Amino acid sequence: MASSELIEADLAVVGAGAAGLFAALTGARAGARVALVSATPLAESASYWAQGGLAAALALDDSPQRHLEDTVAAGRGAVRRSAAEVLVAESPARVLDLERLGVRFDADRRGHLALGLEGGHSARRIAHAGGSATGRRITRQLSALVAEDPRIDVLERRRAMGLWMVDGRCAGLLCDDGRAVASRAAILATGGAAALWERTTNPPGAVGAGLVLAHHAGAALADLELMQFHPTAVASPDAAIDGFLVTEAIRGEGATLLDGGERFVDELAPRDEVARAIQSRLRESGAPAAMLDMRAVDPGRFPNIVGTLRRAGIDPARELVPVAPAAHYLMGGIATDLDARSTLRGLYAVGECACTGLHGANRLASNSLSECFVFARRAALAGLDDPPAARGAPPELAEVAAPAAPPEPRTRAALWRQAGLERDAEGLRALAQDPHPLARRIAACGLAREETRGAHRRTDFPGLDPALDLHHTVAHPGEAPRMERWT
Repeated sequence: MASSELIEADLAVVGAGAAGLFAALTGARAGARVALVSATPLAESASYWAQGGLAAALALDDSPQRHLEDTVAAGRGAVRRSAAEVLVAESPARVLDLERLGVRFDADRRGHLALGLEGGHSARRIAHAGGSATGRRITRQLSALVAEDPRIDVLERRRAMGLWMVDGRCAGLLCDDGRAVASRAAILATGGAAALWERTTNPPGAVGAGLVLAHHAGAALADLELMQFHPTAVASPDAAIDGFLVTEAIRGEGATLLDGGERFVDELAPRDEVARAIQSRLRESGAPAAMLDMRAVDPGRFPNIVGTLRRAGIDPARELVPVAPAAHYLMGGIATDLDARSTLRGLYAVGECACTGLHGANRLASNSLSECFVFARRAALAGLDDPPAARGAPPELAEVAAPAAPPEPRTRAALWRQAGLERDAEGLRALAQDPHPLARRIAACGLAREETRGAHRRTDFPGLDPALDLHHTVAHPGEAPRMERWT
């Protein structure tokens, strides 16, 4: 199918979650023309459901250095320190930017930010907006601003199907309706891939479509083996509630995890520790779930969680909530530098679809939302510094279209079984034969990391290999993944 319409823009942004919206607004407020491609209507992205907040050193007893130390500790020796330094230095300013854009963060009685505590943090530094409805608040406000901005052309219910490449450089993209967007730079903000796994906290669309798009065009991917499993996802035979995420901010407010009525883990330990502790207990007991006791937590602090649980027949103010780990957040993604540049000129990636190395092998809670705003701003400003691409007529969509990303049920089951909380070479080699292209790449990256580190646990390599500190698994198209040292 030939392109039926050409849209000219300075920036082409794919994805209308927190990162995509902020990138679009940053570009527009710098005077650029922006085309924003969204598979869903505005304010219906995965970011809408985000329960966590923004991690930023805003309290008087906190500092960027403490935030950096916590990030590095959680990342289990794999955090790219330069990326973490950017995040902790710039996240306080991004919170202020959001306030100026009209986002109302939760405040205490004195009108100061009401900062929360989450696992792995040594200080209260999580800014929420509407408690656990932070994603909803932010995406609604940013979506409204995007819709009103005359410099932003919003293409709703459209999907980017291929990148328009000219002499090794991204010159725009092609959409599923045949439209082509010509741009100075393209920014992918397409979210993660946790819905590739059978048990997940993510919406069905989070299957790594942006990663497939970028890799098909020639971009390198990194750390695909590092999937973080959230420890407290509701475990229920009811598909409508199974996998529903119960934010660890609730544990920060005093909720406890019980097995046989007794606590068995430090609820505020990093996610990998808590998830494995639960998984170990379930394996030993044969029980389907551990129990989260949030009866002492004020229900008014987390209205959307409490409301969802009650609609499913669970009253957390009176009874225990059954929970078990589920695939939640991909630390890996499209390999980028500190300005979100991919290995392809003219192509940027931000948010969960990107891999700066910031999260190392285990993401620190609420760093991801801060990452969206810090690196989206950097991507937009860097993209506007790119020279215009030399180009002719857009290609046929069939010439550049990436492979379809939706997984079959057998792929999701295989990922959960062979690349779950624990994996080994035999299972990964079997997964490497899966029909889904991203599943095969995940398996290859898992085979390349012959150690246990953070969210990646190999039963056949149970120890951490110090020689792999600061190393990331990088997969270039057509090549076997290799370990690269990032600093």
